[in-house]
Amino acid sequence: MTVRPILSIGHPTLRVRATEVTREDIATPAIQGLIDDLIDTMRHANGSGIAANQIGEPVRIMVMEVDRNPRYPYKPPIPLTVAVNPRFEPLDDETVTINEGCLSVPLRGELVRSVNLRVSYTDRHGAYHERFLRGLTAGTYQHECDHLDGVLVVDRIDSRTLSTWEQFDRYHRDAFVRRITKFVAEVGS
Repeated sequence: MTVRPILSIGHPTLRVRATEVTREDIATPAIQGLIDDLIDTMRHANGSGIAANQIGEPVRIMVMEVDRNPRYPYKPPIPLTVAVNPRFEPLDDETVTINEGCLSVPLRGELVRSVNLRVSYTDRHGAYHERFLRGLTAGTYQHECDHLDGVLVVDRIDSRTLSTWEQFDRYHRDAFVRRITKFVAEVGS
């Protein structure tokens, strides 16, 4: 297990658009090792996703997984997903306001995400996938794609809703969890 340091807001690598990974490079030991490091680092930090540039590697790779995550007990399960060169397209105008956090930013706040997405990516074995994502899973996908474009959660958050994790837990968590749990039950994931 290799847990890498997670870069914090202010580090310049978080603000650059990550470069595409060639099909030939996916199978290399360097890229496969990076994918393993991303998985280990995300799990160690109890994240629901992480992008390669968050650990200092500005390439278009992200991973997501939710399996009884203590940081996000309201999130529906997401099987381990390794996405190389991910893309997404909103399918309609339906949106949801989410109170989001980030492993690279010690703040949370409300922002609007698309509810229904068509996503595409290549997995770690070079297979191409096209899927539909909905709800909070779609929100997690958008968050990680933002990282790969050099966009941080603070760029999208309504600044009036910013709080530290501690203050979110103290003043806002219960109301948000009630609202988002109802949303998850209505949309499925």
